[in-house]
Amino acid sequence: MPAQSMEELVSLCKRRGFIFQGSEIYGGLQGFYDYGPLGVELKNNIKAAWWRTNVYERDDMEGLDASIIMHRLVLRHSGHEATFSDPMVDNRKTKKRYRLDHLVKDQKADVVAKVAEGIGEDAGNFPAVVAALVKNPARASEALIAAGVRDPFSGEVGDWTEPKPFNMMFRTTIGPVADEDSYGYLRPETAQGIFTNFKNVVDSTSRRLPFGIAQIGKAFRNEITPRNFIFRVRELEQMEIEFFCTPGTDEEWHQHWLEKRLAWWEAQGVPRSKIEILDVPKEDLAHYSKRTYDLMYDYPTLGHEEIEGIANRSDYDLGSHTKAQGELGLVAKVEENLDSVAKLTIPHPETNKPVVPFVIEPSAGVDRAMLAVLSEAFTKETLENGNERIVLKLRPHLAPIKVAVIPLARNREEITSVAKAIKAELQGLGLGRVLYEDSGNIGKAYRRHDEVGTPFCVTVDFDTVGKGEDASLTDTVTVRDRDTLQQERVKISELSGWIRERLR
Repeated sequence: MPAQSMEELVSLCKRRGFIFQGSEIYGGLQGFYDYGPLGVELKNNIKAAWWRTNVYERDDMEGLDASIIMHRLVLRHSGHEATFSDPMVDNRKTKKRYRLDHLVKDQKADVVAKVAEGIGEDAGNFPAVVAALVKNPARASEALIAAGVRDPFSGEVGDWTEPKPFNMMFRTTIGPVADEDSYGYLRPETAQGIFTNFKNVVDSTSRRLPFGIAQIGKAFRNEITPRNFIFRVRELEQMEIEFFCTPGTDEEWHQHWLEKRLAWWEAQGVPRSKIEILDVPKEDLAHYSKRTYDLMYDYPTLGHEEIEGIANRSDYDLGSHTKAQGELGLVAKVEENLDSVAKLTIPHPETNKPVVPFVIEPSAGVDRAMLAVLSEAFTKETLENGNERIVLKLRPHLAPIKVAVIPLARNREEITSVAKAIKAELQGLGLGRVLYEDSGNIGKAYRRHDEVGTPFCVTVDFDTVGKGEDASLTDTVTVRDRDTLQQERVKISELSGWIRERLR
């Protein structure tokens, strides 16, 4: 039985060292989380799987790691200064602040219906309701109060202010002087670092259309109300591709990437049957988007929420930055046919004339990916003896620990020395982390490794070193399979090949 609630996942993550609350000893910091010993391994394995599929296994992709702090002009001309905001409302009674759409969405159905009626919209079209509330702030305040919208913190009907835009970018000062000429932003997305390096990558790699640039990195969004564990946080990590193609071929590439991304999620253990494809309505599209598919995964407790967006950004970003370069006098002024522009363009594969390519952007959050992978892997089973066990049935390539080597007696040198030698040999295979586990209790060790998703446990016992009752078992070990619970004796000389075959 998979995880039925977010609480089960949160409990497991804390208990087994996957995820901790940030700054926990000081009471925690909302929207920030730390990844523990096993969490960092799982996170790195997810990123490695994404990089391997999208960079190493393709011949039309390059990698990049751009700076987190960006010049403010980058985010001004990308549109983020003006549009990267969410509507917020304050409750005058509790002094609490909420994101408007989240506040209304979490109300009871009859309250949402009253809000819609008060603003003159159909409750069945929730995006239109939110858009109307934002467009008519004074009327929105009246509608929220009249409908009896309750404060999630106090549970009482709130006295709501008019909605106001809240820019979610983190602003910082660059250098020792804090004035209006020395500030920048922590990037709210990794995409702009790719766009501003577009020409550098083209010039240094001689790429021609179509091709992509991939990046994994941190982004920062000053969310009004971070919530739902690591689903919505203020510090996040993105796995993002900007795929550049000839104008007119963008819709075909958009479909290509939709299928590729669904296949990748399935390979990580997140089945297509748990993902709904939302063709985002025009009124909900981001300012840069021509069309966007949101992959909506069915999270426990949360229901269907976005796990990845696949956007057709058209030529918005490169076009905006190219125009800005001309206006700032950094390159020749932009002409209608772009013939005189040498910045952020690429030769058309057929005409060889400079063209601003269209862009398809698959963008997934590492944190949300980890939450989905954990949710799918989390399994409760009732054993034949009636006992219940929790096991993470992670795909082997994602498992934080690939193999646990367990000496049956941790104080017997003849056993521990063999176990350590096996650990060193298996670690040398380069398949991931191999753990020497000397807890001293084989049953507890098995249960622990079930819960953290270790595919195989290798036990070195008295038979292994020729001091058991069965001489035929000398130089063999017991290998326990996480999923089937079956145990098999394997010769030490054949163990590396046996493990390598099953992990790959």
